[in-house]
Amino acid sequence: MNPKLRIAYQRYTSCGGCQLTLLNCERELPLVEKFFEFAEFPMLSSCNDSDCSLDVALAEGSITTPEELQRLLTLRRRSRILIAVGACALSGGVNALAENRDILLSDIYGGETLPSETFPAQPIATFVRVDGEIPGCPPEGSDYLRLFGTLQQGGLPTEYAVPVCMECRLRENRCLLVDGKQPCLGPVTRGGCLARCPSYGAICEGCRGMVPEANFPEHFQLLLQTGLTATEVRGRLERFFGRYDEGY
Repeated sequence: MNPKLRIAYQRYTSCGGCQLTLLNCERELPLVEKFFEFAEFPMLSSCNDSDCSLDVALAEGSITTPEELQRLLTLRRRSRILIAVGACALSGGVNALAENRDILLSDIYGGETLPSETFPAQPIATFVRVDGEIPGCPPEGSDYLRLFGTLQQGGLPTEYAVPVCMECRLRENRCLLVDGKQPCLGPVTRGGCLARCPSYGAICEGCRGMVPEANFPEHFQLLLQTGLTATEVRGRLERFFGRYDEGY
């Protein structure tokens, strides 16, 4: 049997939900353990090696402090493969939605001195090369299992090219955008979640990021028909997609 791949999982500015999703794969974890050795994973174990070389590193969260940036740079140097996990790592996530940071910092910390310097939330790829991505807020357990299977066979994860809208059709869900006139982002969001939110009657917020070849001009018009203003539409589309050229 080939030696186990040595892996680490680090968290930066995030809620920790991406890591928790992996730990919730309780039935599959014994099989994962046969092929992977977790050298560093604080949510999993208090025994961690923060200096060893790594075959694979998983990184959750956005980068918001110089200390986090230094940890990320060190992790990149230690790792043969770096995988960004979750919306915060891929786009800045909900952390990047904050506006008027000076006012927010004053409201939260008052006149107290911050424990460290902070800056607006940035995705991991802003600072280092990323070899693969797992989208979602949080990701699906199946995303992790697919990743581990691919890595074990010597490959890297491929981008999911099917939109959430297609998965809604496969599940025979009522269209929340066209029929319900609700601002659903399913047509321009990459799938893999089996349309989890629309299947429960909740609109897709786009947390898995932009599907390849998304038709933004057409979707922009459909969102306007739900009653949103152009500014509100752009805000929704940029929440997890970042800046884009929608032709307006």
